Amino acid sequence: MIDSKVEEVSFKGKQIFIKRDDLLHSSFDGNKARKLHYLFSKDLSSYQAIVSFGSNQSNSMYSLSSLCKLKNIRFIYITHKLSSYLENNIQGNLKYALDNGMELIQSNDKEEITKYKNNVKYLVIDEGIATKEASQGLKILANEIEEFSISSKLSNLNIFSPSGTGTTSLYLQKYSKFNVFTTPCVGNKEYLFKQMQLLEEDSSIYPTILTLEKKYHFGKLYKEFYALWLELKNDTKIKFDLLYDPLGWMVVLKHLYSDEKNLLYIHSGGIRGNISMIKRYENFLK
Repeated sequence: MIDSKVEEVSFKGKQIFIKRDDLLHSSFDGNKARKLHYLFSKDLSSYQAIVSFGSNQSNSMYSLSSLCKLKNIRFIYITHKLSSYLENNIQGNLKYALDNGMELIQSNDKEEITKYKNNVKYLVIDEGIATKEASQGLKILANEIEEFSISSKLSNLNIFSPSGTGTTSLYLQKYSKFNVFTTPCVGNKEYLFKQMQLLEEDSSIYPTILTLEKKYHFGKLYKEFYALWLELKNDTKIKFDLLYDPLGWMVVLKHLYSDEKNLLYIHSGGIRGNISMIKRYENFLK
């Protein structure tokens, strides 16, 4: 994994730096490549399989399937029962993960996960790769940003990264001298705080959590999300993801655009998931 480039763009009258982690690796999405860094060199020969769980279009699911294919180890993924539509129209991250050899288990029973956690022959990775070990790759990211700030002579820098579990923004703040900001894309502020507590008890190292007055529900379609996504693509010539980035950019525009400090936005990948999201938006906006 190599140092991702930083690209300067202009959007809505402000110059912004984009950390292009979406370009890190052809098979690993953005922050997932950072989170999985510790597994690249880990000896997995004592395990029968890697097991994880989460949504059926998860970026983590796809990235783990790619890693397991690379490491030649079984990958078992547990998700809720698929809709009849998806059963007959396998697409997006689910299709790519299955193409990588992922073994899919459809179950709403939490005991399905527990039985693997209680068996030392399986390495269970929590949803969203929310693990303490993920800090290793995120420390490297923080160091890269530090080096960029020095070479670019930027002493005042705000960093923004939208959150699912908060793992990326948490460890970025832990290892960075700059202020890190985030917003909860999956749950509310309290949910995100609890997710961070599972990883680190010391709240003094947590990033600053920003929110909007309007509550947006994860995975739900919003006209303003798609409009902003299109505007970003047209103005910056960069494709962002449709699940996390629209809300992330709305928060940035609301809270950080008036700040005189330079802004660095972490592009965390997830572009493969856009295939299914764009289809949903096309039907939604008809």
